Amino acid sequence: MTTPAVAAPGPGRKPKARGPRGRMTFDRVSFMVVFLGVPLALFLVFVISPFLQALYYGMTDWSGFSPNFNFVGFDNYVKLAQDDIFRRSVFNSVLLAIVVPFATIVIALLFASLVTVAGGASGGVRGLRGSSFYRIVSFFPYTVPAIVIGIIWAQVYDPQAGLLNGILTGIGLEKFKSFAWLGEVATAMPASMFVMVWALVGFYTVLFVAAIKGVPAEIYEAARLDGAGRIRTIWSVTLPLIRDNVQTAWIYLGIAALDAFVWMQALNPFGGPNNSTLVMPQELFNTAFGKGQFGYATAMGVVLALVTLLFAAAVFIGFRLAGGRDSGGRL
Repeated sequence: MTTPAVAAPGPGRKPKARGPRGRMTFDRVSFMVVFLGVPLALFLVFVISPFLQALYYGMTDWSGFSPNFNFVGFDNYVKLAQDDIFRRSVFNSVLLAIVVPFATIVIALLFASLVTVAGGASGGVRGLRGSSFYRIVSFFPYTVPAIVIGIIWAQVYDPQAGLLNGILTGIGLEKFKSFAWLGEVATAMPASMFVMVWALVGFYTVLFVAAIKGVPAEIYEAARLDGAGRIRTIWSVTLPLIRDNVQTAWIYLGIAALDAFVWMQALNPFGGPNNSTLVMPQELFNTAFGKGQFGYATAMGVVLALVTLLFAAAVFIGFRLAGGRDSGGRL
């Protein structure tokens, strides 16, 4: 018996749907609710909603301790643009966001290369002898809370009984006797930057070590056979292959530098000489809890959030332009 042929649908006819592929089943709905709806709701409640509230309170004269306040529009932001102290804090924060990530990443990359691929010129690719010990020592500062690190280094920098001045005068540098590292405009910010870099470099060394371990050893062996030195290998081999890790590290370090409240408050709680170490989070804290101007301080927080977003966008764009086209040919 011959099976009749099924006629193909004409130009104006649509084929019938095959099965319940587009039907909303209980499994599909529950999956969307649990894995999409709940995270989205949490994000809206704990991230978007507070940010919108900050935008609103930043346009008021709220004192923070009263249910009554007035809507002042953009007056707070106009006042911020004319506030010399706040503008100084913005400059200091941006300076930290430029210097601290750069210095930390350079040092961390150097250390990571030393403990992974900077061993002997013969034999397999390996790090320096005792590299595991160096890895542990470099990571140790990251295990100490930032406030503790700040307090310790504030004592190290102490003009009278500080360890640093004691060592320098002990080797004959008498001009550093009673020298106030955190009390001089020329040295207060560099000394604070050094503490942040010292505290952060260990973690990013370990991060880059893990990234370099993922690079095939044959690539480093080929670079060695071509006569590439250690610095050339870092620049031409290691850095391009772990570019995504470096980009992520740069963003996180920039955010940490812009939010340097703990370090700066421990080292120089009053902003340093001539506000040379005052950063935006410090000025925000002083304005809110010292002066009782929560509306004005909230406007500072909004500016800080915008600066952070601009920094992250600048890093993404900079790495995209520096990296050129990826393997897929897309910009």
